[in-house]
Amino acid sequence: MIDLSDNQLNGSIPSSLRNLSKLESLLLSNNHLSGPIPESLSSIQTLRRFAAHQNRFTGALPSGITKHLENLDLSFNNLNGSLPDDLLSQSKLVSVDLSSNQFGGWIPRRISPGLVRLRLGTNKLTGTVPSAAFESLQSLIYLEMDNNRLTGHIPPELALCRNLTLLNLAVNEFTGILPPAFGNLSELQVLKLQQNKLTGEIPDDIKLLSNLYTLDISWNSLSGSIPPSLSQLKTLAFVYLQGNNLNGTIPGNIVNLENLIELQLGKNQLSGAIPVMPRKLQISLNLSYNMFEGPIPTSLSRLDHLEVLDLSNNKFSGDIPTVLSELISLTQLILSNNQLTGYRPRFNLKNVLVDVTGNAGVKLINEDEFTNKITPPGKSKQVLLVVFVAIGVFVLVAVIITVIAVKLFRRFKGVNNMQVDPDEERSIALPVVIHGKLLTSKPLHKSNINFTKAVEAVAHPENALFKTMVWSYYRVTMPSGSSYFVKKLNTRDRVFQQASSEQLEQELEMLGKLHHANVMVPLAYVIYAEGCLLFYDFAHTFTLYDRLHNPHGDVIDWTSRYSIAVGIAQGISYLHASKSNARDPILLPDLSSKKIMLKSLTEPLVGDIELFKVIDPSRSNSSLSAVAGTVGYIPPEYAYTMRVTTAGNVYSFGVILLELLTGKKAVSEGRELAKWVQSHSRQQEQLNNILDLRVSKTSTVATKQMLRALSVALACINISPGARPNMRNVQRMLSRL
Repeated sequence: MIDLSDNQLNGSIPSSLRNLSKLESLLLSNNHLSGPIPESLSSIQTLRRFAAHQNRFTGALPSGITKHLENLDLSFNNLNGSLPDDLLSQSKLVSVDLSSNQFGGWIPRRISPGLVRLRLGTNKLTGTVPSAAFESLQSLIYLEMDNNRLTGHIPPELALCRNLTLLNLAVNEFTGILPPAFGNLSELQVLKLQQNKLTGEIPDDIKLLSNLYTLDISWNSLSGSIPPSLSQLKTLAFVYLQGNNLNGTIPGNIVNLENLIELQLGKNQLSGAIPVMPRKLQISLNLSYNMFEGPIPTSLSRLDHLEVLDLSNNKFSGDIPTVLSELISLTQLILSNNQLTGYRPRFNLKNVLVDVTGNAGVKLINEDEFTNKITPPGKSKQVLLVVFVAIGVFVLVAVIITVIAVKLFRRFKGVNNMQVDPDEERSIALPVVIHGKLLTSKPLHKSNINFTKAVEAVAHPENALFKTMVWSYYRVTMPSGSSYFVKKLNTRDRVFQQASSEQLEQELEMLGKLHHANVMVPLAYVIYAEGCLLFYDFAHTFTLYDRLHNPHGDVIDWTSRYSIAVGIAQGISYLHASKSNARDPILLPDLSSKKIMLKSLTEPLVGDIELFKVIDPSRSNSSLSAVAGTVGYIPPEYAYTMRVTTAGNVYSFGVILLELLTGKKAVSEGRELAKWVQSHSRQQEQLNNILDLRVSKTSTVATKQMLRALSVALACINISPGARPNMRNVQRMLSRL
C-alpha cells in the first residue's frame, strides 16, 4: 500500500510506479497533484484500489485503466474527454466514482454485472442511458448520473436492478413519463429525478417502494393529482413535488406518513382543504404558489417541530389564527400575497421571521380596540366618566362581598386564628424528585445546587430561555444566588424511554466522569416524575451559531476562528477516543454550530453529548434533529446507513469549519454550504472567493492559513466516509497550520 492522501503534494504521478509489481492500493486523494492519469498504472496486475479524488488532474482517462481494479475513485478533478469503452466492463470492478469532472460523450454500453457503485454525476455526459447495459446488474446498489446532459426516456430496464438503494438522475434533460416499472425497486431508499422534463402522472405503483426515504421529482412537468397511495410509504421522510403541474387536493391520508419531516408542494395547481398534516414535520411545509383558499386551518398549530411554514401566494382569507404563535420551533412563517385579515402573529421566541406583505387587511400591531373606537365629538369625556364610575362601584361591591365571605368562612371552619404555611402549600403541587446526584467534585456546586428548587423553577414559564423539539432550556437561580443552565429532556417522546431510570443514571454518571476543556459536561442531574434535568454552568449559554451569524455583531477575526476550530476538533477527538479512555466512543447525533457553546472567543465547548447515551433512534417518534442531526450537517451516507458514526461526525465538523472559513450558514437560500463549497473548489482561482473576505483580506498570513484550513474542511466533507480523516488526524492537520 501507498497512502499519501491528505497532504499538499503537487506535480504529476510518476510513471515509474509501474515498477511496483506487488502494489495493491494507491491512495493519493486530497492533494494538489496535476497532469494526466498515467496509462502505466494499468500494467500493475496486483493493483486493486486507486483513489486520487480531490486533486487537479486533467486530460482523458487512458484505456485499460480498470483492467485489474476493483475500486476506482477520481472524483473532484478536472478530467475530460470521453469515457473509454472498456472502463466499466472489467469483471472485477466493484466501485467507480468519476463524479465532479468534465467528462463528455456517451455512457459506455458495456457494464460489469458485478458493479456495486457507479457515480458519474456532475459531468458533461450526453446521449441516452444504455438500457441494455443495466438488464443484468443485480449487484448494483448506488447509481448516480445527476448533473449531466443526458436525454431521452428514463429506461424502464433500470427496474431490473432489484437491489438499487439509491437512484439519482437529477438535473438532466430526460423526457417522457416516470416508469411504472420502478415499483419493482423494493429496496430503493432514495429516488432523485428533479429538474428534468418528465411529463404524465405520478404512477400508483410508487406505493410499492416500501423502503423509500427520499422522493424528489420536483421541477418537472408532471400533472394529475397526488396519489393517495403515497401515504402507504411509511418510511418516507422527504417529499419534494414542487414545481410541477399537479392539481386536485392533498390526500387526506397524508397524515399517515408518520416519519415525514419535509413536504414541498409549492408552485403547483393544488386546491381544496388542507388536511391534517403529519405531526413530525420539521424542516419545512411549503404550500406556496397554489390555489388554496378559505381560512388557514388551526390544525397546523399541532406541528410543534416545524421550522418553516410557507403558505404564500395563495388565496387564503380570514384572520390569521393566533394559535400559529404556539409553533415553538418555527423560524419562518411566510403568509405573503394572500387575502388575510386580522393581526400579524406575535411570537415569544426570538428570530422568527414573519412575512405578511401583500395582505392589505393585516394589521401589524394589535391595538386596544377600546381606544380605537370613534366616539361622537363632545361625548368622549362623558363616556369615560361613566366607565370610571361603573368600575369604581364594581370594585367597592366586590371588596365588601369578599370581606363578608372570608369572615363567614373562617367562623364556619373555626380557623379564625390559623394560617397556612406558604412553603407547605407550595410543596403540595411540586413534582416528586425520584433521584438527584451531583456529578462534579467541586464543593462550590455542592453547596449551590438545590434539586428541589430546580424542579420548582422549571415549572414556571418565566424561567424558560427557549425550547426545541428535544430540550427545554431554563435559567435557574439557586437560593445562594448562583445561576445555572438547566436542560430538561423531552421524555414524552418514547425515543428517551429506551432504558430504566437506573440505566439512565449509569449513563449520565459515566458522562459526568469526562474531563476536557472543550467538552460541555453535566455538573448534576435530577430524575423526577415529569422528566430529567441536567445542570451546567450558566456562562455556557452562548452558541457559535449566534456569535458567527449575528449581522449586528463584530466580525470574528481569523485568530479567534482558528482557536475555535482547534478547540472543537480537540473536544470531538477526545469524545471519539476509546482505547486510551477505556470506554466506547461517544458519538454526536446532532453536531452543529448551534451545539457549540462559547465561554469566550477562544474557548469552545462541544455540547449535547448526552443525546447518544439517552436516545434510541429506532424507537423515535421525534424529529430528525434528535436522530440524524441538523439539516446541512447531516452526512450524505445517512440516507443509506441510518447510523450515526465517527465518520459522520467528521463530516459535520467539516461543515462547522466551513462556516468559520466562509462566514455563511450551513444552509442558506435552500442550498447546503458543503455542496456550494465543493462546486466552487474545483478551480484554484475560485478558492479565495470561498473565504470570508472580511477576514481573509486582513493579511496574507490569514489568507494562507485559511486556504490550508479549507483543504482540511474539504477532506472532512468528502462524499465517501472511508476517505475522510478521523478526528485525531483532523486535529493534527489543524494544529500544523
